[in-house]
Amino acid sequence: MTDPVTIKPRTDRPKVVITDYDFGNVDVETEILEAAGAEVIALQAKNQEDLFEVAPDCAAMMNQYARIGRDTILRMQKCEVIARYGVGVDIVDVETATDKGILVTNVQNYCTEEVADHAISLWLTLARKLPDYDRATHAGIWQWQSGQPVYRLRGRTMGIVSLGKIGQAILARARAFGVRVIAYDPFLPSDVAANLGVELVSKPDLLARSDYLLMQAPMTPDTRHFLSDAEFAAMKPGAILVNTGRGPTVDNAALFRALSGGHLAAAGLDDPEEEPAKRANWTPDDNPLFTLPNVLVTPHAAYYSEESILAARVTAATQVAKVLTGQQPDYTVNADALAALTA
Repeated sequence: MTDPVTIKPRTDRPKVVITDYDFGNVDVETEILEAAGAEVIALQAKNQEDLFEVAPDCAAMMNQYARIGRDTILRMQKCEVIARYGVGVDIVDVETATDKGILVTNVQNYCTEEVADHAISLWLTLARKLPDYDRATHAGIWQWQSGQPVYRLRGRTMGIVSLGKIGQAILARARAFGVRVIAYDPFLPSDVAANLGVELVSKPDLLARSDYLLMQAPMTPDTRHFLSDAEFAAMKPGAILVNTGRGPTVDNAALFRALSGGHLAAAGLDDPEEEPAKRANWTPDDNPLFTLPNVLVTPHAAYYSEESILAARVTAATQVAKVLTGQQPDYTVNADALAALTA
């Protein structure tokens, strides 16, 4: 969460469009942005066409789930900044925004603890077979065998995909349970890994050795379907997958085959591949994973706590307020690229 700033209001009343939100209201954002002299327009856009009318004269856009793509950005005539409520900016066409001279910001360092806690919670829940025991006891079956087989955690191997701040927080928590931790992260310097005391391995090695695979990968063209049929076939029989990164990094159809065929033991997903919050209409019938008892799915809630939601809202709005009042924002995505264009 950023430090409080003193904002001098503008006199031209710039329009800030909030494309969509599920916070119940936009009071937090409105207070910050109106103090900067802005007018706030809040929508619930589910597709780009919903943004076309407001795009030409907006000074800023903020988005939670709605995509701000090329067709929207090309309509912008006054926009100075596009602000994401979260870390990932795959739902913003950053390249087109840069070409138009529009700064893109995001929110960083606001939910590291929450996501790491959530990943560990999903892992422990599945490893200790809590859903199996819960279903059995509710049905009147009082037997330890209801969850059989359950294996000791200590001494087994956890593989982590992506060792950024959240991955490192997962690492710190996992060690308390006595698991050996290996990691795949082609962007992490070897000296950083050494300081963390974690072994960096290749993707094939990670798949072959991990009893538990915890995914925290960002969404990029290279990470789409990072795990698919070939990867699941290469994993240990009985392995458990947890994904608290982006949904499309896991091929859900392939995961269904691996689980229903018995090769993998269980999976915990914080978001399925189709990312329901980004769809106008969605039903669990769209995804066969929801029919499997050994799959836990949470509604992209890993980042959530009351504290983290407030931090995201305040920080995102503050980035916009700073840009509109001529100040330097805290978290920029394409500032270097913009500077290169004007150099």
